[in-house]
Amino acid sequence: MENGPGLPDSLVLEIFLHLPHAAVLRAGLACRQWFAVSRDEFLWRELFYSYYRIPRTVPRHPAAVSWYREFKRLYDCIPCVEVQTLREHHDQVLHLAFSHRGHRFSSCSKDCTVKLWDTEQPDGNISLVHSSSMRQFNWGYTQFSQFNSDDTLLLVSGVYLGPHHSSSGEIAVISLDNYTLLSRVRNKPYDVFGCWLNETHLISGNLHWIGNMTSCTVLWLNKAFQDIESENVNVVKRLFKIQNINASTIRTVMVAHCRRHDTPDLLLDYEAQSQARAQAQQHGNTQQHQPMLFDLGASDSEEEGHEEDEDEERGEGRCSAYVPHFSSSGQEQIKQSAGAHDRELEARVARMMGSRRTKAPDPSLVTPSAPGEGEDKTYLLFTTGSLTYSPHQIGIKRIMPDQMTTCGPVLGEERSSEEFFDSLDHVIDIHGHIIGMGLSPDHRYLYVNSRAWPAGCIISDPMSPPPIAEEIDLHVIDLKSLREERRSLRAHRAFTPNDECFFIFLDVSRDFVASGAEDKHGYIWDRHYNICLARLQHDDVVNSVAFSPADQELLLSASDDSTIKVWRSPRMVRLAQSPPRPARPRSILSSLLARRHANANSAANSVNGKP
Repeated sequence: MENGPGLPDSLVLEIFLHLPHAAVLRAGLACRQWFAVSRDEFLWRELFYSYYRIPRTVPRHPAAVSWYREFKRLYDCIPCVEVQTLREHHDQVLHLAFSHRGHRFSSCSKDCTVKLWDTEQPDGNISLVHSSSMRQFNWGYTQFSQFNSDDTLLLVSGVYLGPHHSSSGEIAVISLDNYTLLSRVRNKPYDVFGCWLNETHLISGNLHWIGNMTSCTVLWLNKAFQDIESENVNVVKRLFKIQNINASTIRTVMVAHCRRHDTPDLLLDYEAQSQARAQAQQHGNTQQHQPMLFDLGASDSEEEGHEEDEDEERGEGRCSAYVPHFSSSGQEQIKQSAGAHDRELEARVARMMGSRRTKAPDPSLVTPSAPGEGEDKTYLLFTTGSLTYSPHQIGIKRIMPDQMTTCGPVLGEERSSEEFFDSLDHVIDIHGHIIGMGLSPDHRYLYVNSRAWPAGCIISDPMSPPPIAEEIDLHVIDLKSLREERRSLRAHRAFTPNDECFFIFLDVSRDFVASGAEDKHGYIWDRHYNICLARLQHDDVVNSVAFSPADQELLLSASDDSTIKVWRSPRMVRLAQSPPRPARPRSILSSLLARRHANANSAANSVNGKP
């Protein structure tokens, strides 16, 4: 073909514009001219927007070097190929957590064990390193774990065995040097989970009821090594004491170390995408900007049959573990002992008492930082509420440097008698039931799973929250500006009602965000383009997902089917399956130099009389 008259490049390009991307790549192998046209930037820009159905006003990723490579990144670098299934757990697997180096990860399960796994085996497979059972401490199951910042300690959160309505839990700290138990800390309610503040201190919670629907949450700072060095050295210190009203409680605490963010790990262009939405709506095209699903190596089977029976089984299995109860006597006692009028009266009294006995907030603590200005800030993030018992707000409380150690005043001795409660520095209302949270690697963005309430709903009874949607919305909150970015990711679903909702853990990497769901799949989105790229199939509810911090092309998913699945990108699978490359021959110049060096050594040895 190269010897005959070829088609003009413009005509070849026009033909390629009407072909799918795979056909374009195959056609590019025909000759040099077609290969050059098959790498044209305009061609791949058009293929990119048409294939992924992204509004054309959304710019290319700031770090992308070409449209062809950006298309290939989204198609070839998504961890959507199942390469291994770990079956060492014997019950539902609830949570996964990677070490900061990515060389290990931990898993928690209803079988009441926490297991440690090695990801750096020579054959590329993941293997079990250690397993600890927490039954001896009267735990019902393990629910959450987290490595400290230098990967020397593991925080494990669990739920006590006890009555159906019990809400008590415990946090254990395990040394990763010899797997010994270093300390245990009470944690109530158990869905506070707990978290590390720094390498040696962790945060736990305690709950005190002061009425039928009014309570007080105390957040404690605990030293991981609770050895008694001196009677004058504290191993525990109260951080905050916060009033809860309308049967709400503080749950799901996490710490965000917010830097100045001069160079965030990902530039999210929300303004451009909001303009794209407005333009699409003006042209009557409301489908173009909807999140799309691209099955890149995932199974096509939907398995949507028998949903009603499976949903009933899931709710029944979860009820004893994840249903939030607000007192040892349970939610039913609250309903029976207080009528609607009494609950409204109690809420008014609680607000009145809180307004008089709460330390006034300092607005400067959470003032949004201007670009290039501000200082490093440490925020305590948690779910809370003010209208009903279901968590529907994100509470933010800044932790000052002098609060990051157990040294100093104990049990709030530094506060006056009139300042009984601490105020929240900032609150973001999600208008729905929050079922998951995760931070971006640089701690600038908070991703929140929620199930929305109906628009315009009014809550008249805190014990009767609004019905929640089956669709899960994934909100994005910028911790630099302290506001929610007005776009949410959507593709995953949940079916349980308010009083049976359970936590679905999500995770965020440099470019992607992933989440589990109740529809037996995990999901992966691109953070910049707001598109769903892959769906990861299990046989039951997917509770947790986790990206390797060392390689975002490695993802784990944990499910009620008692398995942990390992997913790698198509690119990594090809590299693992390809034979090792032969040793590259040396250049002629290096061979001549090596031969001349050998001859010189031989001549020197002859002069010295050596053989």
